Amino acid sequence: MRWSFLRNPHRVYLAILATVALSHGSQSVQADDQPATKLPPAAARQVDFVKDIQPLLARCTNCHGIEMQEAGLNLQVKKGALLGGDNGKVILPGKSDKSRLVMAVSRVDPELMMPPEGEGQPLTAEQVGFVRAWIDQGAKWPDAASVMGSGHWAYQKPVRREPPPIADDNAKQGGWPRNVIDSFVLARLLQEGLHPSPELDRVRLIRRVSLDLIGLPPTPEEVDAFVNDQASDAYEKIVDRLLASQHYGERWARPWLDLARYADTHGFEKDPRRTIWPYRDWVINALNQDMPFDQFTIEQLAGDLLPNATLEQRIATGFHRNTMINTEGGVDPEEYRVAAVVDRVNTTATVWLGTTLACAQCHTHKYDPFTQQEYYQFFAFFNSNADKSTSDGDMLLLPTPEQQAPLDEIAQLEAVQSKSPELKEVRDRLAAAKKKLNGEVAKTLVMKELPEPRETFVHVRGNFLNKGDKVEPGVPEVLHELNIAEGETPSRLTLARWLVSPDNPLTARVVVNRMWEAFFDRGLVETSEDFGSRGERPMHPDLLDWLSTEFIREGWSMKRLQRLIVLSATYRQAANVTPELLERDPHNRLLARGPRMRLSAEAVRDQALAVSGLLSRKIGGPSVMPPQPEGLWNSPYSSEKWQTSSGEDKYRRGLYTFWKRTSPYPSFMSFDAPSREFCVVRRPRTNTPLQALTLLNDPVYVEAAQALARRMMNEGGDEMASRASLGVRLVLSRAPQPAEVERLVALYEGELVHYRQDANAAESMAGKLDRKQSEEKSEAGAKANEFDTAELAAWTVVANVLLNLDEAVTK
Repeated sequence: MRWSFLRNPHRVYLAILATVALSHGSQSVQADDQPATKLPPAAARQVDFVKDIQPLLARCTNCHGIEMQEAGLNLQVKKGALLGGDNGKVILPGKSDKSRLVMAVSRVDPELMMPPEGEGQPLTAEQVGFVRAWIDQGAKWPDAASVMGSGHWAYQKPVRREPPPIADDNAKQGGWPRNVIDSFVLARLLQEGLHPSPELDRVRLIRRVSLDLIGLPPTPEEVDAFVNDQASDAYEKIVDRLLASQHYGERWARPWLDLARYADTHGFEKDPRRTIWPYRDWVINALNQDMPFDQFTIEQLAGDLLPNATLEQRIATGFHRNTMINTEGGVDPEEYRVAAVVDRVNTTATVWLGTTLACAQCHTHKYDPFTQQEYYQFFAFFNSNADKSTSDGDMLLLPTPEQQAPLDEIAQLEAVQSKSPELKEVRDRLAAAKKKLNGEVAKTLVMKELPEPRETFVHVRGNFLNKGDKVEPGVPEVLHELNIAEGETPSRLTLARWLVSPDNPLTARVVVNRMWEAFFDRGLVETSEDFGSRGERPMHPDLLDWLSTEFIREGWSMKRLQRLIVLSATYRQAANVTPELLERDPHNRLLARGPRMRLSAEAVRDQALAVSGLLSRKIGGPSVMPPQPEGLWNSPYSSEKWQTSSGEDKYRRGLYTFWKRTSPYPSFMSFDAPSREFCVVRRPRTNTPLQALTLLNDPVYVEAAQALARRMMNEGGDEMASRASLGVRLVLSRAPQPAEVERLVALYEGELVHYRQDANAAESMAGKLDRKQSEEKSEAGAKANEFDTAELAAWTVVANVLLNLDEAVTK
């Protein structure tokens, strides 16, 4: 916790009083022997310094660390902590009730409270209990483990521990454990005096796993087939079908593109277009093929440096061409080239190491063991790319088979023309060859190394103009060694292989944790972007390490890991929250219930299009422009215009929506999508009125409601109740309750009266003006002209309400 005492004199005074009290002791505590009896009890179990105590002391180091020692107290290193402050010891091994550190963090005395009131989050009673137990057990502190040092749990190689045996018969009768995951989770629950929740019913389970694995809801036919399948492996068959779907790659590409900061424009003020969608398609294809994550890493970071690199491997390097490019007039090219390299360094460290290495750009890291010199050694791996900061730099041409021959001819003729520009015959043949191309040749941004590497220097205080010591490519010393073959020049390929080495303590953990987060909303380490000393420690450390080692043992297969997770009883639990669970574990860190979360921005839109029958299931290709409000792209610096796509491109999945950094698609922004200017690990999940207004009024959702109404009328029979029931099944997967049907029918009847009296409003709500395009995409629109306009308008209102239900946008 950061205790900022310098914001006003009053807080400075309080800070001085508090730190003096910590060093000298509190007279009231000494005079009255009662406070010790008020202390939280010491933890009953054996406490581990690295896992239990180190993260707590790290919260004190802003004022009691290497940079600052209030009252002479340094809690960042063993020697300083045990030595104490200016006027005595604060840790008395074996005597937690007499230790001033315990008195301070327990806050039992108003004159001895750390952190001072309003200056940070106090330790919980449980955390104070850990500190007490650690002191009572001898205050054992490994010599190599400073609070910011190599002893931190994340820098230790994962240890594969077998799960504890389960002796609870009630849990076994409930189907636990189904696999190793459940053994770890159940052991922790029983330790906490909790039991798992019952298994989710089949209807909701197939909806949950479908949304998780392919990002689309199941059809009513798929739901019925699963519910009626009595085979013991019915659920396993559903999971395997979804993992084999071509839509799997689309769903899992979305979070990866957040990490890759993928966008269709350069960013900055003018924010012009770029061509990089082939990289997005490479990610989709790689995920569908279950490319091992180590290969997935190597090809994106250094595919161009592989021996005999293929076209696909070079396209993969678009990962680090996603940096922003400043095309404004008067920019310093070197400044923005360096900015791109810095972004590549910071993104790589975040994505693969889960670290805040970026903090070391200007100075040695304050909390984690990364020096500024190590930052620029890492920087050196990316410092020799040939791209230019103010243009598209190196573009890779992607001709079709029909374009390749004329393209080769053009290259040959241009080589001749460069030597003899006056030859008319060459000019004529060149013009003819260009006509044969039959359209513009696609191209994309890729990485390309310079023939000779640039020299790299430390940037003093992060200023690229102020060069310090020269450095060579290298990695942080706290992690495993960089293996360089004799005669090899360290390169991005060297770094990529180092990142996915089985000796790396971080990469597998970081990837597994993000995957867990995608299913459960929170990772086993909640701060999935920061595994350092300022991040949270894992709630289930042994489970995290087991999954990490299993990930590597299974050949870095992402699909196998995900299959293991969704087949577990832990994942299959109902998401109901009991009062006891809400009080004991409000954020479900202990996993005593199933996951419940709002869908991502893209999934909300994809679901609406899918259930309405409008969704185009075409895979890949250039980005598209679905409807958005007029004028959002108006800019005095650019003539770029949003041109709404037609035909099925209007109904493509959200993944393919054109992404402009300075003006992202507005409905996605309402549902917390990032601008993609920088790497984003965790999207926030908010709940705002704008989201409801978007679902009610955005043209995409209005048109989806119109198409859904046509399906309800076309496929739901002639009875109002059966049409309403079909709408519920399409949107929510489940059958409605009788009371729900009654309310929907009542809504329909009330709207029908309104639209019978207002023909123009009925025509507008029914969407007849836009029906032609909708009919091209939806069989439900085929008989649209047979329906009464007022009826269709009234059912559109019902459909609009269904798409806006909390249950509809929640997994």
